[in-house]
Amino acid sequence: MNTQYYHSYLNRDRLVHIVDADPGTCEALSILFRLEGFQTTFSVEPAHFLSALERRRPDVAVINLTIGEESGLVLLRRIKALRSGTAVVMIDNAPHMEAAVTAMKLGANDVIAKPVDSEYLLSVVRDALRRDVHLGAMQDGRRPVEVRGFGQLTPREREVLQLITNGQSNKEAGRELGISPRTIEVHRARVMEKLGARNTADLMRIVLTS
Repeated sequence: MNTQYYHSYLNRDRLVHIVDADPGTCEALSILFRLEGFQTTFSVEPAHFLSALERRRPDVAVINLTIGEESGLVLLRRIKALRSGTAVVMIDNAPHMEAAVTAMKLGANDVIAKPVDSEYLLSVVRDALRRDVHLGAMQDGRRPVEVRGFGQLTPREREVLQLITNGQSNKEAGRELGISPRTIEVHRARVMEKLGARNTADLMRIVLTS
């Protein structure tokens, strides 16, 4: 797992979605993440979040555990079912050990009680974004693997990734897809950025470990 590097310049393409019934909390956390260079959006109702999730899957979701009768855990389950590698941090209005344990079993990166320690929250998010491989929700005693960034790949980027991992050169891949080697190179660079790969060998490792 690539846990060594964190490239803050990539934040400009990363979306953090905050879900909390308190607009003040949403605003404060939005400002915190925007200052770090992230794109942000927020929802004060679960239905709004689920609607937004259909349009764009966030790189990070910060969700209140108790936003309406356990809806926080419902939203966590929905995100994890997508297998997109979205990092999820749960916020708890007051410490609830049982709910926190459940959230972690479902694949949450952490559970943080209010008042939120901003620096700690940012450190959790940075650590999550360093990883290219995440664990999904526990199923039959096993945790499926999610690879962050795969969900953001376009159909063309997926085709290029498939050809690259099959060992084809830019020229060969371009011939097969009917586009120029230069265009293949552009797609390859975008795929590597989205998956956090530093070079082709790193890209192969990420794909193979998934």
